[in-house]
Amino acid sequence: MNRLQQKYVETVKPALMEQFHYSTPMQVPKLDKVVINLGVGDAITNPKALEEAVDELTAISGQHPVITKAKKSIANFKLREGMPIGCKVTLRRERMYEFLDKLFNIDLPRVRDFHGVSSTAFDGRGNYTLGVREQLIFPEINFDKVNKVRGMDVVIVTTAETNKEAYELLKQLGMPFEK
Repeated sequence: MNRLQQKYVETVKPALMEQFHYSTPMQVPKLDKVVINLGVGDAITNPKALEEAVDELTAISGQHPVITKAKKSIANFKLREGMPIGCKVTLRRERMYEFLDKLFNIDLPRVRDFHGVSSTAFDGRGNYTLGVREQLIFPEINFDKVNKVRGMDVVIVTTAETNKEAYELLKQLGMPFEK
């Protein structure tokens, strides 16, 4: 069992049960999955850029990503329907807990001028979206081999019903929210 998973079972779950007065342990919100999305806009003109993004996302997540394709054609961007424009990976169970543990304790504190993540990025249904401006904060990425700095979205999906429940869950798991 992972360190973060153990923390959830031993301390976070009982604390949430007491705080929100749940009648059964099955009502306590838990982490469902983490989706990491990496958009590669220059993949239209440079197909090699997509390969580099896939390699970087594989190194970060420890899992091979799925290539995402354009849903619509947009003439201004010279984009046609079905063209590959990014990649994403969905982490569940062990890998999800390992990634989040690393994100909270190693990766986010490496961001320059880091004051904590926003506490308002919840979607109203208990899911949290975090934008990472550059992939260089991850220690798995070799700084010398990076051709282009890319940002990515990290979506943390929980079973929480409300933003307040999800906020408490993530805060107690160790997510560094701003003061």
